[in-house]
Amino acid sequence: MKVVLFCGGEGMRIRDATQSVPKPMVPLGDRPILWHLMKYYAHFGHRQFVLCLGYKSEVIKDYFLNYKEWISNDFVLSEGGRRLDLLNSDINDWEITFADTGRTSTIGERLLAVRSHLEGETTFLANYADGLSDLWLPDQIHDFERSRKAASFLVVHSPLSFHIARVDESGSCSAIEPLAESDVWFNAGFFILTQGIFDVLGAGEELVVEGFQRLIAADQLHAYRFEGFWQAMDTFKDFHQLESRLAVGDAPWQIWKRPREASV
Repeated sequence: MKVVLFCGGEGMRIRDATQSVPKPMVPLGDRPILWHLMKYYAHFGHRQFVLCLGYKSEVIKDYFLNYKEWISNDFVLSEGGRRLDLLNSDINDWEITFADTGRTSTIGERLLAVRSHLEGETTFLANYADGLSDLWLPDQIHDFERSRKAASFLVVHSPLSFHIARVDESGSCSAIEPLAESDVWFNAGFFILTQGIFDVLGAGEELVVEGFQRLIAADQLHAYRFEGFWQAMDTFKDFHQLESRLAVGDAPWQIWKRPREASV
């Protein structure tokens, strides 16, 4: 399946880090978060990517046009430095389409803008490109195929430490509980979509707001509940948490580095 990655937003909530680069290009270790996500999908055999570009699109284009394989791969240097033989490679089997979808476009508009690049794809994957997970992707895909619906999205419990209160109109509180332990589920931005999504999405509309609401009305939206690791990179706090985990070798999203048994 092709993978559509929405890479065009400005990332206003993490603005200091996105003054010079778009949000998906904020680095985690030696590589940007976009690379970590692409590596995740490639691990499951999905190596055809459609990048929906917008804000500072030239940064993303330049990164891949001048990609340095030796940064994240072992190699042998010989002949006094004149010859470099890579022992493995990241992107030699990736196909990446770079599509300008507008600087201020909504997610729905960006998806409509790349429709022509998805011809022949009965089902395709999509992602906000700002969150990482150790989701075993084939499980979500299998569950979606069994549902026979038009679209699926990953839902998770909130990683926030807030508490929610249950209060009636008189102000009487009947319960207070951690948000993460409540029955509230959040959109995690890992999508599986069919061509039917284009039948419910109009010009200028948002994927989740108008598109998904129409799917709900037609009982065609599937939600996949997931209680494993997931974290978005919306704030500096999120960034530092992900960076800290990577620094100590505790990066659950790097699912390509371990067998499934250690990931479930």
